[in-house]
Order: sequence, then C-alpha cells, then structure tokens
Amino acid sequence: MISSEALKQKLRAGSYDPRLRKLYVSDHVSRQAQRLVELVDRYEACFGAGAVALFSAPGRTELGGNHTDHQHGRVLAASVNVDMIACAAPNGTDQIQVHSDGFPDEAISIGELIPKMEEVNTTSALIRGIGAAMKARGYTIGGFNAFVMSDVLPGSGLSSSAAYETLIGQIFNHLFCGDELDAIEIAKIGQYAENVYFGKPCGLMDQIATSVGSIVAVDFADPKEPVVQEISFPFAECGHDLCIVDVGADHADLTHEYAAVPEEMSGAARLLGKEVLRDVPEEVFFQNIPLIREELGDRAVLRAAHFYGDDKRARMEADALREGDFHRFCQLSRESGRSSFEYLQNVYPSGAPQNQAISIALMLAEWILEKKGAFRVHGGGFAGTIQAFVPNDMIQAFTAKMEEVFGTGMCHVLRIRPVGGVVLTKGEHS
Repeated sequence: MISSEALKQKLRAGSYDPRLRKLYVSDHVSRQAQRLVELVDRYEACFGAGAVALFSAPGRTELGGNHTDHQHGRVLAASVNVDMIACAAPNGTDQIQVHSDGFPDEAISIGELIPKMEEVNTTSALIRGIGAAMKARGYTIGGFNAFVMSDVLPGSGLSSSAAYETLIGQIFNHLFCGDELDAIEIAKIGQYAENVYFGKPCGLMDQIATSVGSIVAVDFADPKEPVVQEISFPFAECGHDLCIVDVGADHADLTHEYAAVPEEMSGAARLLGKEVLRDVPEEVFFQNIPLIREELGDRAVLRAAHFYGDDKRARMEADALREGDFHRFCQLSRESGRSSFEYLQNVYPSGAPQNQAISIALMLAEWILEKKGAFRVHGGGFAGTIQAFVPNDMIQAFTAKMEEVFGTGMCHVLRIRPVGGVVLTKGEHS
C-alpha cells in the first residue's frame, strides 16, 4: 500500500512508466499515467486520502475456437491493451463500497454473501459472488472502498464482465488473501460469480484470458482443471494490426439466440450418449447425422460440425503461432470465420434476417483485404463485433471504410497485452 498523495507524485514523475509501457504496449504512456492520477483523485473525492493500491485488468480477444469452450473444447485467446483500473483500500468495516465512473454505486455487506434474485445481471452480484468464493476458500475477507474506471466498454466484444471479475478478484486477493491465489483460480472464481450470482451461463475462456494475460491456448477437456499454455508470439512484428469492429447492433433480446448454441450442441451429444461434443468422437457424430437431423433438426447438425472443425483449428492456430507462421494462422482464422458464418450461424439473429450488421462488416472486410490478413465474427456473435488482422499499409483504408459504414470510433486498433490482472502498486510502501 502507498499513500494516495505519494502515489500521484510518483505517477506524475514517471516512476511507473516502465510498468505502464508493458501494460499498454506503447512507449507513449503519459495519457495512461494521467488517467491513473485522475483515478486516485476520484477515489479521494469519494473516500478521502490514505494508503491505497492500484489494480488493472485487461479486456480480451478471442483468437480461435468460436463457441467451443462450453463443449469442453479448445480455444485460443489473448488479453489486449485496454483495461479496467481500480484504486482500492480496506475500510475496516463489513461493507464493500465500489464507485464506478458512469455506473451506479455499489454497497455490499460481507455478512450477506448468498445470491440475491434482485441482483441478477448487476455488478453487485459479481462482487457478492467473488466475496463468497473467497470466503469459501478459507480466507477472512473484509470491507473495502474502491473506485473503478474502464476503457473496456460493455458490448465492445472485449468481455467487460470478465475484466470486472478479474479486477474485483485481484482486489480481494491483494487486500485479504496475501496474493496467494493464482490467475487461474481468480478466473474460476469470476466464472462462479457470473454463473451463480450474476445469472449468466458462461465458459471459462474470457476469465482465463483476462486473468492470465498474453496469448493463451486453453484445453477444457477437464473444465475443472483446464490446461493453459501461454504462447509467445511477437504480434507487433508481424506486419498486421489487430482490429475489432463494433457494428453497433443491439444485444437486447438475443439471450435465446446465444442459449440455443450450447443447447443444440449438447443436445446432439446427449443423443449420442454424452453430455458434450468433446466426448463424442467425430466419426461417431458423422455416422449419426440422420438421427440428429430427425431429433433436433438440421441446424444442430451444422453447429456440431462447426465444433469439430473449430476445435481442431484452435489447436492448429496455437501451433502456427508457436512456430512463428503468421500466414498459416491467418488462413486458419479465415476458415474459422467461414465456419461460424455457414455452420455455427451466429452472424445474425435467426428471427431477424433483415438485421445483418455483422454480415455487412465481414463482406466489407473481405472486399477491402482481398486475400490478405484475416477476418471473422468475434465472440458470441449475433450482434457485437468482428475481428480482423489488417496489413499495416492497409489500416487507414480499412478503418476509414468501416467507420464510414458503422460510425466514427467503431474500429478499434488494439495490441496484445503481455500480462493479465495485476496489482500496479505491489511492493510499494509509504
């Protein structure tokens, strides 16, 4: 912990610049240092000056394995250089108070850690669930004050919920658990809070990507103990920019579309005697297509076929990056995008074919890039974002066309962040 005034002085003096350069993958971090000073100012305005700690949790991008995690498959993901930040300190009470820029203030009693129906789909639910999980692991938790600011916007396709879970998990871990919990455990705690308290079924990919950081290949064959391998690949040197294009489509009323994907995949698996497709050999699936068509319809067949293809592609994409073969990675990324469009069918809502913003974005990306780079639907689909790897000399034209169609500021050029959730002030004392 460090006094808030001393912390601001060190931020202004550039003492934290080496850490910030690593976090934001840039030599120009004056804006980020000023952002952190503003964060501490906002904390002091709410809670007063005193000893504090700073925390950061990144957004994430899915690089491979679209809708494979919930079938215990393989994924490839990475943290990116936009983040949520928090200034926090214990307050010596049983109350957790979290103020967030632009969001309602949260007040949670650590004496009440059971799920509350009225908190479903709120950040209060996530805080309460994470606290409950920490306590269940034997830690004595306490109240704290925190102020949160975010560049990971809701609906941006960069998993703001997982970033928030990682951030709150890091605060608990640092203030009350002696930093004993590793990144994987913090990810599992975040998933638990989202599933049980927030009320949203989700896999573990988003939480692992934000908590562990860098590029990670994850195998969910045993979802309780996923195999996580970090991959070192110099994306900054591959001659391409990573772009996330927000198409501006509304996520409202799409819950049934998202839910239908795991329902149909798992339905096919159950017809063949298993709970998830990872446990059904691919040849057994193809031998039983007539049965699945008869019982579940054609779309379930196509979605299951996508799983088998994208599960293999996620492994091959990871291998391509390990071997430094970015051209092969882009080939596989394009194949993944085509499979999502044709087989997984998560590019537009099935009940609203007149609304195809993601389809338009993919069409434009193919037209601009021709045979270069890669493009694909990003994340859950149906609305939201696409991902593209754009040659450096084409980025201006790509951005201009996408923003002409979808609006200014809708094409985000990102970099892979080499670390996940962190305590920026770890080791500081004053």
